[in-house]
Amino acid sequence: MISRRDFLQTSMAASALLGASGFGQWGRLAAQQALTQDQLLQFETFGNVSLIHVTDIHAQLKPIYFREPSINIGVGDNKGAVPHVTGAEFRKMYGIADGSPSHYALSSGDFEALARGYGRVGGLDRVATVINQIRADRPDALLLDGGDTWHGSYTCYHTQGQDMVDVMNALKPDAMTFHWEFTLGSDRVNEIVEGLPFAALGQNIFDAEWDEPAELFPPYKFFERGGVKVAVIGQAFPYMPIANPGWMFPEYAFGIRDENMQEMVDQVRAEGAELVVVLSHNGFDVDKKMAGIVSGIDVILSGHTHDALPEPVLVGETVIVASGSNGKFVSRVDLDVRDGRMMGFRHKLIPIFSDVITPDPEVATLIDTVRAPYQSALTEVIGKTDSLLYRRGNFNGTWDDLICDALLSEREADIALSPGVRWGPSLLPGQDITREDIWNVTSMSYGAAYRTEMTGEFLHVVLEDVADNLFNPDPYYQQGGDMVRTGGLGYRIDITRPQGSRITEMTLLSTGEKIDPSKTYQVAGWASVNEGTEGPQIWDVVESHVAKQGTVTVSPNTSVNVVGA
Repeated sequence: MISRRDFLQTSMAASALLGASGFGQWGRLAAQQALTQDQLLQFETFGNVSLIHVTDIHAQLKPIYFREPSINIGVGDNKGAVPHVTGAEFRKMYGIADGSPSHYALSSGDFEALARGYGRVGGLDRVATVINQIRADRPDALLLDGGDTWHGSYTCYHTQGQDMVDVMNALKPDAMTFHWEFTLGSDRVNEIVEGLPFAALGQNIFDAEWDEPAELFPPYKFFERGGVKVAVIGQAFPYMPIANPGWMFPEYAFGIRDENMQEMVDQVRAEGAELVVVLSHNGFDVDKKMAGIVSGIDVILSGHTHDALPEPVLVGETVIVASGSNGKFVSRVDLDVRDGRMMGFRHKLIPIFSDVITPDPEVATLIDTVRAPYQSALTEVIGKTDSLLYRRGNFNGTWDDLICDALLSEREADIALSPGVRWGPSLLPGQDITREDIWNVTSMSYGAAYRTEMTGEFLHVVLEDVADNLFNPDPYYQQGGDMVRTGGLGYRIDITRPQGSRITEMTLLSTGEKIDPSKTYQVAGWASVNEGTEGPQIWDVVESHVAKQGTVTVSPNTSVNVVGA
């Protein structure tokens, strides 16, 4: 049984690591002197099994800036519960001092000032260093990758994921599960998976024709660690054919399949599993609901919603761990498993401060090698930004505002729509915007920027549909990312209302006129899931716009009036 004492030890470990020591807005050198690699990796080894969790890397090989969201609204039973707590309230909840390393790593406030002090985060060569040090302490630790790995950058697109496959293979994971990987197309996914030196798991990946488990993706794998028989069960993103183009992987079906999950848990228990770990890409709220339905899961390593939580969340006796995104964090979970039961755990969410952690030389060389053929294109400067560019938040981010501006001007549209995806690093005011930066927030295998006509009535249907994906009070009906971003269009949203009645007061911003349900508008967008979508690639649209602007300034976006949050 998990003891409250061990949970409190977890809390104290996280607090000690991430620093209630009260760093001010110091310069980079002072921050480096005060924060050391040994501090970040210090851990009191516990129990007999160690898990290492990374997820949602989105092909970010190099250090980046990454701002956490300032708005993350929860609904239903999750209103006001983590991860739907942000800013000062989040810091108060976890005892995080303003200006501290944990403030910078986990919260959005004062981001620009803290970023200039603490520097970039991530870089898989630094992640490798952390993993290697954990393995030095616990040689048989399990490294588990939660997916969204082979997607999200210029080099990943041009190598069809091979850059990430090569680098991740060097980290030697024990298993992974999937989401955006499938947008490479099933032929390419099958080709990569067949050559992986580790397990590719998905209890909910089925053959679409026969509604049977897909042979290439076993539901689980057993590992012997610390004298314990560990079963790792994979859970791929359930809504793949809804959130992404199903025509790219027509032979596969997904879904939550919690009844099948229960069968898998019961099966591995019957086969002698003493510890059951679910490697999930459900998203945090879905994982919480599943933990309350499926019995017998000890640990859920949660991915998809990019949440970074300094403490696990307990649902009954199931421990749910959220490890952030973009290579910014590594989670270590130590477990005490005795007599076939998990008796306790310790956890650390380790922030990858790039200026503090020494790169692993072998992985650093490999990263430079896979990027070398593209270096000239990657580093070409397209423009500069005067604004903080970020993507996170339920309704808009400044990167998305810039993309919408590009669609409006380059595609001569009245209204722009941009998907509410969560991936993509940040840029600080004064930074150059390189081609790589643009691709980091646009790269995908269906990036055509369409231009079409939509009636006001149809626009309302689109917004209502996406809003229900985000704000349906039942997590099992939350099927996508954040709210679709809009350019040239304002509206009011009452998140407490049922589907079909959340969106009102739709306004064409260029004229101030109310959107007429019967009138037709020119709409530009990208990332359509429809096969055969035509138009220039979104990265070319954004590059052309930025080049014309020279220096980009993004004005504050007040076009969405949110009620009921």
